[in-house]
Amino acid sequence: MTIRNLEYAVSPKSVAVVGASERVGSVGRVIFDNIVSGGFEGEIWPVNPKYSQVVGHQCYGRIADLPGVPDLAVIVTPPETVPGIVPDLAGKGTRAAVVITAGLNHKNGLRQAMLEAAKPSLMRIIGPNTVGLMIPPAKLNASFAHMAARPGNIALISQSGAIATSLIDWAAENDVGFSRIMSLGDMADVDVGDCLDMLAGDFHTRAIVMYLETIPNPRKFMSAARAAARLKPVIAIKPGRHEQAARAAATHTGALSGADRVVDAALRRAGVLRVDDLAELFDAAETIARYSPLERARVGIVTNGGGAGVLAVDKLIDRGGELAALAPSTIEQLNRVLPSTWSHANPVDIVGDAAPARYGKALEAIAADPETDVILVMNCPTGLGSSSDAARKVAELGDGGEIGSKPLLACWLGERTANEGRRILTEAGIASFETPEDAAIAASYLSEWSRAQRALLRTPASRAEDQAAGKASALAIFRQVASEGRRMLTEPEAKAAIAAYGIAVPRTIVAESVSEVAQAAGQLLENSERVVVKLLSKVVSHKSDVGGVVLDIATADQAAEAALSIARRLRTQSPGTKVDGYTVQAMVVRKHAQELILGVNLDPMFGPVILFGAGGTAVEIVNDTAIALPPLDDVLAGDVIDATRISRLLIGYRDRRPANRGAIVAALNGLSQMIVDFPCLVSLDINPLLADAEGAIALDARIEIDPRRVDEPAPNPALAIRPCPSGWSRDLLADGMTFHIRPIIPADVALYPAFLAKISPDDLRLRFLSLRKNFPDQMLKRLTQLDYDRDIAFVALEKDTGALAGIGRLSCDPDHRSGEYALLVRSDLQGHGLGWGLLKQVIDYARVERVDRIEGTILNENRKMLTMCREFGFSIAHHPDEPGLSVATLEISYVPVSSKIPSS
Repeated sequence: MTIRNLEYAVSPKSVAVVGASERVGSVGRVIFDNIVSGGFEGEIWPVNPKYSQVVGHQCYGRIADLPGVPDLAVIVTPPETVPGIVPDLAGKGTRAAVVITAGLNHKNGLRQAMLEAAKPSLMRIIGPNTVGLMIPPAKLNASFAHMAARPGNIALISQSGAIATSLIDWAAENDVGFSRIMSLGDMADVDVGDCLDMLAGDFHTRAIVMYLETIPNPRKFMSAARAAARLKPVIAIKPGRHEQAARAAATHTGALSGADRVVDAALRRAGVLRVDDLAELFDAAETIARYSPLERARVGIVTNGGGAGVLAVDKLIDRGGELAALAPSTIEQLNRVLPSTWSHANPVDIVGDAAPARYGKALEAIAADPETDVILVMNCPTGLGSSSDAARKVAELGDGGEIGSKPLLACWLGERTANEGRRILTEAGIASFETPEDAAIAASYLSEWSRAQRALLRTPASRAEDQAAGKASALAIFRQVASEGRRMLTEPEAKAAIAAYGIAVPRTIVAESVSEVAQAAGQLLENSERVVVKLLSKVVSHKSDVGGVVLDIATADQAAEAALSIARRLRTQSPGTKVDGYTVQAMVVRKHAQELILGVNLDPMFGPVILFGAGGTAVEIVNDTAIALPPLDDVLAGDVIDATRISRLLIGYRDRRPANRGAIVAALNGLSQMIVDFPCLVSLDINPLLADAEGAIALDARIEIDPRRVDEPAPNPALAIRPCPSGWSRDLLADGMTFHIRPIIPADVALYPAFLAKISPDDLRLRFLSLRKNFPDQMLKRLTQLDYDRDIAFVALEKDTGALAGIGRLSCDPDHRSGEYALLVRSDLQGHGLGWGLLKQVIDYARVERVDRIEGTILNENRKMLTMCREFGFSIAHHPDEPGLSVATLEISYVPVSSKIPSS
């Protein structure tokens, strides 16, 4: 249900405590005392039949006796009573409850009974088994925490009550305040995704920090996290980094993916910054909440002590940060303003006797450097200069925490002499740290955040239309395997399936007997120097483990002998295992190629994941791999390549030319599309994939499927991130002009400048409800890179030129109850029916997606849009708060997917 009725939990005007008690030390007494002593200004009603009063407040024996409707109820009663209390509250009109009580679980049925009781009224349940809820700006402490939190603009979501109270304690000592604190407990109803959706639009909240132990609804979480992270920093701790992954999987990929590495990939893709410990949580929030997202975070360092700079660089590089390479013009400028003994490199060591003026000149030069994005200024106490005076100069230049629109971080080392400098810097709004390591970690947050934001803004399109032929070929293979009751494909079947998705494989001949092996080898040796003979088995997954591969065969006779030796070894090592045949393939010899692995595995939480890294027989030992969530595009595929150590070898070194990166990216994209197309795909290994300057070729492949799911339709419902929907492309004929309508994809950002240039200022005003002249790159990216689980945009392209002609957009609320539509048609193309076609496409899509209602906010003077809405059956009403606006609303009904494509 996402955010429905959660507003009553975070902005209540009245609170009932069911189970409030007079008994000192009881949970009911502690919570009631906390609410009262916290200064909550709304009504507070204790409910308990044992008392006539609780701490001076009239106590009510029944919920029905309350003099008003409590917006929020806090339930502190025995577990068996909770399912009966919930309908009483619902009948009274309460729409949100915090269930402190533990012991409501699946085994005793109480949890489900509670949820069933809440369902008819859509009452939201936080908990059970929770510490409670705090809303510091509202002076509400509805918890049994040992202390209240001070107001601030950071929201805390915690799945652990103990961690929540520990963070409240830590924050009090470090002057950190909160907008919302939500201890979620067992998450029977309200979960992390719900909270993220609510906090994304909460104007009290500048940043969100989370302590996660599990993610119960991954797709919902990913959509909510992506929505929130587009608007404000989201930082998370997820414990369990070193849990051992299950080793019983049928593929290398299953052994290498590892649950925590998948979580890491998911959080990155959602734009969430992951930190390692509690101390980092608020440091990260305080650091990145100060600044807008960065494209890159190359750090320039100014210091009066070379050693401090070295320490900062070490930590920065350890954290994956990037040290700026200063431009030649910057070096020249620094040569003019610094003594000749300066370091002549980054870090910029301005020497121990640096006066405030020298700090100022160095900082101004670094702020103007085109290769620097973030500035770290450091001071070591010396007898030759005042740390406090240096801080004043930095504060003068960097008031508000920036110099030249670039983030400024500071590190004043020492204790007694540095305290005054840190105070000066903090008062100027400059983030200040005590050690070079802490400062470097803070700088690395900006770097990690910029990488996460890049991944967040990409939701690749499905290539279903482009891969239709390949999908048909792979489907035929999967159907044949399923018809035989098998899960594992043979090597030739697996290679044929990946070849259908554009992944190159060597020519392979299947031989049923030793004589056929010799014949196939002779045929292949006409064009190849060597061949390979492999075991063909429907039950043996790893052929090399049973001696089922023989390389470097030069003659047909040697090939026959190789087949016989494979059969002998199989009888010895796996008695009773049948030889189904042999495969003979040309031996691919590429002297300078790198062995890679590509794989697919099903994560129990996030569904299908893709693995990439160093391959070969020692793949688990080398363990140089990275994980990504599909769907991928060229940029995301490049990111997963760059996350491995072997990527440094792929760029070439010494006499080795760079590997064909485009071929590797294409293989990853092909694998991604196969995942999208086939819910039946359980696991897949391509190992090795040989990659060199000539391209990439898969020498071996293994695929496991679920035969029961072969004919399930795409897209794969297990994907944590929904791809751009396929099947929604069509041509529209409008007044003799033909337009192609399809879902928007990230690459369409390139079409926007020419499109916007042909829209009049008045049409822009009618679309955006105000004058708008500038469309920053970041805004255009957000318009073209969508979370398709909630948003869709259809572009209309001129059929002959491909130019963007119009856009229809639908943005749904998290539970798809309603969506807001918007249209924009090029000014020179209006009046031909293009807007009509786009709006029809939006409505048809909403029907299939089971959106109950779509709405549009329209300026009253926009007569053309109002007329079109009436013709489509929208009801029109004046906006309740804005006299110049109208709201157009259309109630719609679901239609089956089979009828989703509208006719032109």
